[in-house]
Amino acid sequence: MNILMFTNTYSPIVGGVSESVQRLKTRLQAEGHRVLVVAPKMSGQPRREDDVVRVAAVQHFNGSDFSLPVPIPGQLFEAIEAFDPDIIHSHHPFLLGDTAARASETYGLPLVFTHHTLYEHYTHYVPGDSPRMQRFAVALSTEYTRLCEAVIAPSESIRDLLLRRGANVNVTVVPSGVDTRRFARGDGTLPRHQEGIPQDAYVIGHVGRLAKEKNLPFLADAVAQLLARRRDAHFLVVGDGDARECMQREAERYGVESRFHFTGRLQGQALIDAYHAMDVFAFASHSETQGMVLVEAMAAGLPVVAVTASGVREVLQDGGNGRLLIHDDSVAMAMALEELADPDRRRSMRLAAHEMAAAFDESRCAARCLEVYRRAIAMGGAFSHADDSTWERVRSRLGAEWHLLRHRGRVLRSLLQETREETRRLREDDEESNVPK
Repeated sequence: MNILMFTNTYSPIVGGVSESVQRLKTRLQAEGHRVLVVAPKMSGQPRREDDVVRVAAVQHFNGSDFSLPVPIPGQLFEAIEAFDPDIIHSHHPFLLGDTAARASETYGLPLVFTHHTLYEHYTHYVPGDSPRMQRFAVALSTEYTRLCEAVIAPSESIRDLLLRRGANVNVTVVPSGVDTRRFARGDGTLPRHQEGIPQDAYVIGHVGRLAKEKNLPFLADAVAQLLARRRDAHFLVVGDGDARECMQREAERYGVESRFHFTGRLQGQALIDAYHAMDVFAFASHSETQGMVLVEAMAAGLPVVAVTASGVREVLQDGGNGRLLIHDDSVAMAMALEELADPDRRRSMRLAAHEMAAAFDESRCAARCLEVYRRAIAMGGAFSHADDSTWERVRSRLGAEWHLLRHRGRVLRSLLQETREETRRLREDDEESNVPK
C-alpha cells in the first residue's frame, strides 16, 4: 500500500505527534508498505530524506517550537502524483491538514484523520487567545472529521469526546505505538552519574515538552513537597521549554533546587537510559489524548503517579501499575510519590506496568491502523488516481477548494450560533438581575 501522510510537526521536533508519525511510518515501512510524509521545513532537519517532502514554513511560530507550514501546491502536487498514493492520512485538521483534504478531493482518494490533540488547550500559541478561539479550535477539528472517510482516536476517552461533539461517527481507537522491547532495555547508571544523583537515591522522573499546557507548576509543587521531606529523593526532568523557569521557582521555594535535574531534550538510547534512571514516573497534564510517555515509562518497568485525564485513565490502574489521582491535589500527589519510595511497593507494580505497555506495542497499533486504511478504501468503492488530463486536474482542484469552503462555512455557522446563544443567555441573566426583589 502507498500511504501519503501530512503532518504539521515532524523531526527534528520532539513531541507526541512528531514521535507518533515517525514511529508509525517506520513500522509500516518495515512491513513492506511505502510511506511518503509531507511536513514543514525545520531548522536542524536531516539533510537527506528520501521519503519526506518538506514545504516552506515560518520557523518558531509565535515563539513556540512549532513551524507554520506554507505549502506551494504546484510543487507539492507533482510529488504526490509521482508517489501515486492509495490513501491519505492527515495528522492535523488545519494547515497541512487542509492540503491533505485538497489532495484527497483532487485525486479521489480516501482521507483518514488522527485526532492527536485537544486543540483547545493549545490556543495560547495563537495571537488573540480567548474562549472564543478555543471554541473555534473545537469546531474546526470536529468539522474536519466530516471531510474524512475514517477517523482515528488515540484513546477511548477521545473517541467518546468526539462523538459527543458530533464528529464523524466512523471513529476507531488506535493508540500511537511504542517499541516496547527497545524501551525495556536501558542502563540508568550513566544518567545518574552525569546528573550527580547517587545510585541509591529515590528518583522521580518526568519526560515531555516543558510547556504551559502540561500543568507543570502543579507537578513541580507536588514533587518539591516530597523532596523537602526526603533528603534521598531527586527529580529528573527530561525535556525543555518555557515552563522550566516556573518549575525551578517551585524548587527554590521549597529549598530543593539542587535536587531538580533538567537534562534538556533527549532522544534514542539516551532517552531510554533516562527512563531507566528513574524509580517512578510523575505526570500531571490534562491536555493529552494518549499518554504515550506513560506507556514508554511502563515499558521501562516504571510505576506511574498521575492525575486522571483523557488518555491517562486508559493506561493507569490505581493500585495496579501506579497511582491515579482524581484531581489536582499536590499534597495527595506528594503522598502517592512517597508511598512508592518503598522498593517492595514498586516491585509489585513493575509486572503490571510491563503488561499494560505490551498492549501498546507498535506492531499491534500499526496492524490496527492498516485495518482502518483498508476499510476506508473499501467504503469509498472504486476510485481513480490522478487523471493525466489538465482539465480534469483543474476541475478536481476547484472541487477541492469548494469542499473546503463549505467546511469553513459550517465551522463559522456553528460559532455564530454559539455566539447568539451566549448573547441571549447574558441578556436573560442581566434582565433577571434587574428585576426588583
